[in-house]
Amino acid sequence: NGMENELKITVVKNGPLKVEGELKLIMPNGEEKVQKNAFLCRCGGSSNKPFCDGTHRKIGFEAE
Repeated sequence: NGMENELKITVVKNGPLKVEGELKLIMPNGEEKVQKNAFLCRCGGSSNKPFCDGTHRKIGFEAE
């Protein structure tokens, strides 16, 4: 169907970015992380940045 390599990003209401598909993250130190599927922090409070650790719920994060 031509969608095998599709990357889908869903903005979760008052939560993280839900990334579905294969992605490559290039960290500030140049390290590359390749993985499938991730939840990326939007609230800035995660202790596991750039990944979500659920902190948005604890701090009452709200997005417009």
